[in-house]
Amino acid sequence: MEPEIRWKDRDDLTVLDRSLPRVDAVAKVTGTARYSHDMRLPGMVYARLVLLPWSRARIQVIDLAPAQALPGVVHAALVEEDKELVRYLGDDAVVAVVAAESPEQARDAARAVRIDWTPEDNPLITREQVSEEDASSLARRGNVWQSGERGDEDSTQRALQGALVMVEAEYSAPVQHHACLETHGCVVDFRGGDEATVYASTQAVSNNPRSFARALGLDSAQVRVVCEYMGGGFGSKFGIGLEGRVACEVAKALGRPVHLMVDRPQEFLMTGNRSGTRQVMRAGADRDGRIVALHVEADKFGGVSGGSLPTPPYIYRVEEAYARIHTVHAALDGNRAMRAPGHPQASFAMESMVDELATELGMDAVEVRIQNLASETHHRQLRAVARAIGWDQHPFRTSPADRPLESHERPPGCPAAPPGWMEGIGFAVSQWGAGGRRGAQCEVRIESDGSVTSSCGVQDLGTGARSYVAAIVAEELGLERDQVTARIGDSALPPGVASGGSVTTGSVAPAVQHAALLAREAMEERAVAVLGGETGGFSFERGRITRKDDASRSITWREACALLGEEPVSVVGSFQRELHQGGVHGAQAARVAVDPMTGRVKVLDMACVQDQGIPLNRATVRSQINGGMVQGLSYALFEQRVVDPDFGAVLTANFEDYKIAGAKDIPRMQPIIDEGDQRSAVMGMAEATGVPGAGAIANAVHNACGARVRALPITPDRVLEALGRKG
Repeated sequence: MEPEIRWKDRDDLTVLDRSLPRVDAVAKVTGTARYSHDMRLPGMVYARLVLLPWSRARIQVIDLAPAQALPGVVHAALVEEDKELVRYLGDDAVVAVVAAESPEQARDAARAVRIDWTPEDNPLITREQVSEEDASSLARRGNVWQSGERGDEDSTQRALQGALVMVEAEYSAPVQHHACLETHGCVVDFRGGDEATVYASTQAVSNNPRSFARALGLDSAQVRVVCEYMGGGFGSKFGIGLEGRVACEVAKALGRPVHLMVDRPQEFLMTGNRSGTRQVMRAGADRDGRIVALHVEADKFGGVSGGSLPTPPYIYRVEEAYARIHTVHAALDGNRAMRAPGHPQASFAMESMVDELATELGMDAVEVRIQNLASETHHRQLRAVARAIGWDQHPFRTSPADRPLESHERPPGCPAAPPGWMEGIGFAVSQWGAGGRRGAQCEVRIESDGSVTSSCGVQDLGTGARSYVAAIVAEELGLERDQVTARIGDSALPPGVASGGSVTTGSVAPAVQHAALLAREAMEERAVAVLGGETGGFSFERGRITRKDDASRSITWREACALLGEEPVSVVGSFQRELHQGGVHGAQAARVAVDPMTGRVKVLDMACVQDQGIPLNRATVRSQINGGMVQGLSYALFEQRVVDPDFGAVLTANFEDYKIAGAKDIPRMQPIIDEGDQRSAVMGMAEATGVPGAGAIANAVHNACGARVRALPITPDRVLEALGRKG
């Protein structure tokens, strides 16, 4: 008989809903954790891709001979025979691959490949270039085409005319790179036999054997994919990519293991990005602060792909709304999914517009938001971050500052702005689906010596999956978390799911819980023979199994396991719909300081509240909230891809020119778990935390100095320009 499918009541939890150190914390801190890049195999060669670093070029000659003549070089080949035209800067610009006995020899060989090429007249980089009448077509539907529409335009125009206040503005967000610290790639261990092991930096361990098998000419069952640890994916590492396919081809040609991880410039040029956007908005509100109309014309800049942008209005209620979205193709690497695809861009524009309406009305920025948000959860969360950030003590709640703050009351621990700097606070909200899906399984195995193993092929992107694969089982069996060994990141284990859209926890945790319940039932059946009673009538606590109706009838965990003899318990659980739920909410507040003389912006304090159902590990939840705030800050102040419009060259293909937030840029952060969320279900929550940060910071900048910066990133020159417009 199947056990009752449920989570324990929160008051009964002893392992979950606590702050636990991560299972892999020591391995990561000490450097013993092995990433794909770290793999070293006997007879392994190192491969490098050769990429033409310009968009749209005609190739006359690709000469591999200089590379082949270098010491240690064992392989040099064209990626595509008879390639004459590079259509766009990305994986299409990869022209050759070389392999050598050492990384240095492979790098020298890649440099030695001679390519004679001529750039095309129009690099097709900007919207103006791709819109020219004689521009080459980059997509079947054309370079610019309408890809979305919602609402009635005439009704929206009439509602705008009847609004008490109206704001018209253009908001733009740049292309953002994933900036994975471990670059894309894999190590293919194939030596010409009938099986292969691939060590891949991937977000989809269980999904990739088929793709690697196809590239190697094998069956899926003959390929094992392993990813014990990975250095970031953020949505960019689902498939095997061109780099994976080429690595397989080199391994087939040589019959030797092949290490192919792209270098940092190539990571920027060919592994995807978050698409850029341009949104022209007109919005109107009535005297009560209700948004009565919103008209949006938007462009998505996704390179040769479609780009991402939820159709406005975003999260907020609007009485009459019309939106028209155009996809703009350019001869650049196509966008890929990146944490909450399209949502940070939508949030930045919508939150800025809501803030501008509040300013025009002279109303409190928090109250205007509450007026236009349907969810009571958002109301509760906005008030929570407002308290945490010190909004009630802030003197400029209904209008931006017109002078530096000399002194005012702040929350305990909140840093003050430097002398002469202007200080402001801004807000934004988020939401995300975060539900689970079918497909995940988990095996729990209990040996006669008392050892317990929980196994699932899911990968851990750094979000703590390895920890809860163990903790959930420990909770159900009345053990300490360290008494359960988690095995993950291997396609030979029961399947996990691809980690995208915050579905990992909602998909995998129910499967682990189901397996834990089955294992508990199996152990109860053994206990009945010794203690009497019946299954379902036992408690598992503090390493003992006890009859609920007679506390004197009890055995230790090890004693119960000894009853197994030579027949260990092995059960497999699967996804259970009752154990997950979708729909998470969040709110963020940011306090910033602006130097009116230099335009510099410094974030002083950020607060984020997030719901997530049952917090499986409170320390991990707080860590993920902090990570989302850092990503939002980095997007707001630093990150942007810069491309030369004349030659199509990316000028920011390294970590010197492509800026991301560093340790000194991180403010005080207040990660708040929403205790008002008492849903008895699990769900992913991390993705939502990266959505509202840019909007909150942009609004805080305006609140600080009265200058509205409508283009990300909010750099000093843009702040000074906005101050100049203000006069």
